[in-house]
Amino acid sequence: MRRENEKVFKIALTGLMAALCYIAFMFLKIPVPTIGGDMVAVHIGNAFCVLAALILGGGYGGIAGAIGMTIADLLDPAYITSAPKTFILKLFIGLITGFVAHRIAHITEEHDKAYVFRWTLLSSAASLGFNVIADPIVGYFYKNYLLGIESSAAKIMSTWAAGITLLNAVVGAAVAVAAYMAVRPILKKMGLFFQIP
Repeated sequence: MRRENEKVFKIALTGLMAALCYIAFMFLKIPVPTIGGDMVAVHIGNAFCVLAALILGGGYGGIAGAIGMTIADLLDPAYITSAPKTFILKLFIGLITGFVAHRIAHITEEHDKAYVFRWTLLSSAASLGFNVIADPIVGYFYKNYLLGIESSAAKIMSTWAAGITLLNAVVGAAVAVAAYMAVRPILKKMGLFFQIP
């Protein structure tokens, strides 16, 4: 694939992954109300953000997750106030996945399947682990100081969100790793596998 075609294909694939993030959150979520009246959700949207970063690199993956999940938040009245927080956190999920998978482990180079699996799992765990910690902390400060929600209610919502975020992280990592390990040989066969420096 020529360099200019590769760039166009990466942008198109980023759009596709953003759409998958959107669909996974918008239509495949289980909403969970919190005591404070807020909403959290069990979903696999983050898995597609991680998968995009594994296939395309951290920047493209982060943008795909940030755009797809933020649009989903903006179009759902229960989550609309979370959109700015979502954009930032999903961008970081992609960047962290890409950093570990491509800058540290160089998973697009020739390695055996066990090596690729191990580093795919580690990069997914690193980025989604970051999200488990950052989501409730950022959520607490965002709700308390930017949205003006009372401190105790914000604390309760953040604690509840941490548990749901951990569940999402475990399921998301499993889905992302399984999908990447399945799609990697197919992309190689089709000549659509990107060497990410």
